[in-house]
Amino acid sequence: MKCNGAYNSSTSGSSSSSNISSKNNNNNDDDDDDDDASCKFSYKVQVLLAAAVCNRSGKAIVSRHFVEMTRSRVEGLLAAFPKLMGTGKQHTFVETESVRYVYQPLEKLYVLLITTKASNILEDLETLRLFAKVLPEYCRNMDEVEIVDQSFSLIFAFDEIVALGYRENVNLAQIRTFTEMDSHEEKVFQAVRQTQEKEAKDQMKKKAKEIQQRNREIAKSGRTPGFGTGGGFGSGSYRSGGSSNVVTDSGGSMVDSPKPSYTKPSKQTSGPSRALKLGSKKKDVDTFVGQLQSEGEKVADSSKSLSDPVTKSSVPPVNQENVHLVVEEKISLTAGRDGGLQNMEVHGMLRLRINQEKAAKVKLLLSNNDQKGIQLQTHPNIDKKLFAQTSVVSLKNPDKPFPVGQDIGVLKWRFQTQDEAFMPLSINCWPNENGEVNIEYELEQDNMELEDVQINIPCPSGVGSPVVNECDGDHHYDSHKRQLQWRLPFIDSTNKAGSLEFTIQAGGGVHPEDFFPVTVSFVSKKPYCDIAVNEVQHIDSEEPERFSSEVIFSVEKYEIV
Repeated sequence: MKCNGAYNSSTSGSSSSSNISSKNNNNNDDDDDDDDASCKFSYKVQVLLAAAVCNRSGKAIVSRHFVEMTRSRVEGLLAAFPKLMGTGKQHTFVETESVRYVYQPLEKLYVLLITTKASNILEDLETLRLFAKVLPEYCRNMDEVEIVDQSFSLIFAFDEIVALGYRENVNLAQIRTFTEMDSHEEKVFQAVRQTQEKEAKDQMKKKAKEIQQRNREIAKSGRTPGFGTGGGFGSGSYRSGGSSNVVTDSGGSMVDSPKPSYTKPSKQTSGPSRALKLGSKKKDVDTFVGQLQSEGEKVADSSKSLSDPVTKSSVPPVNQENVHLVVEEKISLTAGRDGGLQNMEVHGMLRLRINQEKAAKVKLLLSNNDQKGIQLQTHPNIDKKLFAQTSVVSLKNPDKPFPVGQDIGVLKWRFQTQDEAFMPLSINCWPNENGEVNIEYELEQDNMELEDVQINIPCPSGVGSPVVNECDGDHHYDSHKRQLQWRLPFIDSTNKAGSLEFTIQAGGGVHPEDFFPVTVSFVSKKPYCDIAVNEVQHIDSEEPERFSSEVIFSVEKYEIV
């Protein structure tokens, strides 16, 4: 039995394959057991050890190893990777005495493959490119939070690329098909369960109406519902004697009744059986689901939900055009009770949604009138040079359209400051030890309009509800959270300032620390950073395309400590 390293011949550039072949050719007189051992050794030579997505410090966010390795070994290899990057080499790979790191920078992260030094570097780079293409399929924003949320989907996709240390001959479309795992039996089961639930609800409503109708009839006759009268056993008493049956009702009158006879209950023939049938044809499912929809039932399309792991379920607004734009901003702010801003960050993103395929090849003309000094960053697929010169958002490849029916983040920005002049709303709280508290707000940005503003002031426990003496707006005391909630439906330049005054009835006095931290929440339909889309044009003809837009400016954290 001769092996000649045939298994490793598929991994071109593998030195171990040549060594085994040479050894076997030089020892033709060895027995079959030695050849079996050589073949077994050749089969166990692994190429790709592990694949991971890590941050700049080497911390693993998602890691998958394809050979027998301990967790500490994998973490040690990943932790050593940033130290090797500090040597000043500008390559896509770096080697140690035992392994090779093949990597690709991805914003603040790295896509990293750990291979043996005997592997083919060209095949490793091709495998790395396929890993890098898989990530955007599941993570649109490419940040740590979303990668953790989609970690299991990414691991399943990694397993489709590499098996036992060797790359499978698959492409991106095949990986997407393999990981969908569309189950025909599951769709049938879901449809049957929804039908059974609907029938149970209808039967319950029918029984409830019958009981209510019976109770109303008994109430009209002046009798009290109870056992034997209104509980489903009849309204009279039954007795038998001789050859005749007599029913005596509560009024004393005798009424002849026929002899009781037993009638076998007939089987309910409400239609064909709805039991789960395995192996039914897909057209039967479509017919069944279509029948449910014709009856007014809402049946979810499970194939769409299974095939799209990235898009989150959301009901689009009714007034969306072919192109819909969403400007979303979130603010995180911490200010001191004695004045001064400790930290303030505003994170914004421009999301694009194409609702019609005919409007997929478009470009966005933006206007950036912000003077605060925000930091802008485009999506990797957006032409950064064109955006920097003309403020136009367009794909690098003009022949490639935007995906249809998906929310895509094309531009994001960040603003950070410690200058309190940039605060949208300032809060001053003045508590006294005698229990009197004065709190006031002031709108610092005159061009902003804040809606559903709520200022939460914590109150000490064991002193009862606060007594509000003066209030601009509404107030409510939440006894469970021990918070006084100051609510203002709308704040703009016409009512840019307001105050609230209340008293805590405490015999021993209160401490000013009891009224902090003060938290604030609000929403706005105007962006904090002055970035807007003026026009949407077709790339080929440059004709304008109608678009709809919305702005969401909300609070992630806003507190005065």
